[in-house]
Amino acid sequence: MGCCGEEDDQVDQILSESLIENRPSFEAPVVISPMNSNFCALISCRDVLRGILERLPPKDLARSACVCRLWQAVASEREVQERAFKSPFKVARVIGEPSSAGFWRHPSLGRFALSHRLARGDSVAGLALKYSVQVMDIKRLNNMMSDHGIHSRERLLIPISNPDILHNSTCFIEMDIHAKREVAVLYPHGQPDGKSSNYSRRLITEASKRKILETVKRSMQVDDGTAGYYLSMANGDPRAALLGFSEDLRWEHQRDLQT
Repeated sequence: MGCCGEEDDQVDQILSESLIENRPSFEAPVVISPMNSNFCALISCRDVLRGILERLPPKDLARSACVCRLWQAVASEREVQERAFKSPFKVARVIGEPSSAGFWRHPSLGRFALSHRLARGDSVAGLALKYSVQVMDIKRLNNMMSDHGIHSRERLLIPISNPDILHNSTCFIEMDIHAKREVAVLYPHGQPDGKSSNYSRRLITEASKRKILETVKRSMQVDDGTAGYYLSMANGDPRAALLGFSEDLRWEHQRDLQT
């Protein structure tokens, strides 16, 4: 046995260890997550959840869709995605449906463009000076290799350098076949005129045809020409085109067996 001083030291050590083990848990940092928190209110009340998610930036909104099915459903609502997309630039309204939900997740200035209807005497250099942007930026946005490409187009998309012009604006989601990209287009007069509307509808139609062609091409595992041929024979019906292609393959297979 040790002396009384040693016994006192042992008692003090035991008491200290006991205090450390039983100290209040609030001293430790607490991480709030769906696993250790009460999320009943966000599960039972969809409106409360929507009110929270629609205030998140697009990247955080995309992450929230991975929590559960309800969160995914609410985070995928058009109103919620649109609000997160237009909030950084204070856009009043976005009209139209993008071809992919991924459009909403990257609300940069590159997603917006100003529509300029081309008139006699317009040039790329002149438009760059008028809108205070770079010539190369206009060419890059419109997928132009040279200035001569301006003569075959009805309009050009102008990059937006000053985000203030988007404040309280209305933008139209359009797929431009020349630029080969989908952007939220701002029209100087607030909305497309009749000719612009027809142009937009034609662009959407061309984009839809191209999308169908790509789908058929992947399903058949053929080139553009073959897929286009079977689509034309089926009057644009993808299912009929695939059926016709399958019948031709079956006929060729039987012919090979006979020979």
